[in-house]
Formats: sequence, structure tokens, C-alpha cells
Amino acid sequence: MKIGMIGAGMIGGVLTRKLVGLGHEVFVANSRGPGSLSDFARETGAHPVSVREAAKAGEVVVVTIPQKAVPGLPGDLLAQTAEGTAIIDTGNYYPVQRDGRIAEIEQGLAESEWVQKHLKRPVIKVFNNIFFVSLRDKGAPAGTPNRVALPVSGDDARAKSVVMALVDSLGFDPVDNGGLKDSWRQQPGTSIYCEDLPAAEMKRRLGEMGTVQTPELRASAHKKRDIPW
Repeated sequence: MKIGMIGAGMIGGVLTRKLVGLGHEVFVANSRGPGSLSDFARETGAHPVSVREAAKAGEVVVVTIPQKAVPGLPGDLLAQTAEGTAIIDTGNYYPVQRDGRIAEIEQGLAESEWVQKHLKRPVIKVFNNIFFVSLRDKGAPAGTPNRVALPVSGDDARAKSVVMALVDSLGFDPVDNGGLKDSWRQQPGTSIYCEDLPAAEMKRRLGEMGTVQTPELRASAHKKRDIPW
């Protein structure tokens, strides 16, 4: 596949390397422009491009930037992105350490629902609950005992199926975490965040959290904690 990667930090860098290694053509962009990615491109085999070029690159576009940077993306970023393209959001909200307070998220809107409002296209939430070292090192073939699982949330069934197949190809068991409103269950502060769990345990913990994010859980998610990198 052709994949656009907006962001080349810890998660974006790992995904770029792994996806190129699987034979995908990756078009990578960051806020500083393609010239700043020349060394990274030579190392990985990805194509350094502008943010707008990455957004219309192919069948999947991954947005993997700090939450606070999302409003700074062009308002029409995905205007030329083909219909049916799967848009992935990998982000997490860290109000104390990095992002500042975002009122809608503080009031209960799931982080990726907020991102979706800015992007004006349906998004799929994945790759946000795993430490980048685990994403880099713990992929395993399908059927491996205790293979690490990753939750996938979203409302577009076709896009979700594409993303879940991509997760599997990267070496992880995809677990359907419901619609985008349910993506709070994979955000910071929950029992699956930065935990390398097999699918059965992942499903059990997701089920334990129920369907409503309580004010107590939301407060726990938004308190000061170390960003895992």
C-alpha cells in the first residue's frame, strides 16, 4: 500500500521503519518540511514530502503528532484525500506535561473525537496505548502464544477492517474496541495503557471498564504522569 505518515517522532518513526520493511511505500512529513527528513528518508527508504502531500498519499494516512499540534494542521488538510482512505490517529492528551488544557476533552469528549472534529474526516484510533519500544520490538507472527494485542476504535467499518489487517501484519493482534466514543478505554490512565497484553486479557480489561467514562477515570487520565518515551 501507499501510506502517508504525518509525524516522524517515536511512534511515527517506528511505524515508518516497520511499514517500509513490509514493502509499503511510505510518504513521511513533519512540521519542519521535507528537507529536515532527508537523513531519515535515506535510512528508512521512505519518501520525504510536505504535510499536504502525505495527506493524499494513498490508502492509509497516519496522523501521529502531539495533541496540541492538531489545530495547527491546515483546515483543509484532507480535502484532497481520496474517499475511503483510512485515517489513523495515534495521539494522546497530556495536559500537564505537553498539551495544555483542552476544554472539550476535559469535559468528556474522547481525544480522537476531538481530533476527528479538526480533521473533518472519520478517524480510527490505534497505536496510542503502546510504548514505542514495544511497538518496535514485540511484534510476532499470527498465532504466537501471548502475542501482544492492540485496541482499535472507530466508526467506519471498512476503514477499521483495513487498519486491523495492518495491525496484524505489523505483528500484533487487533482487538475491536468499539466506536470512536469508546476510545477513552485505550487512553492514558486506563488499565491497558502501556501494558503489553495478549488479546484475551485485553478484551477482559476493556470489558471491565464498561461503556461510560466516569469523572473519576477522566480525572485519573488527565493527571500529571510521565510521557512514555
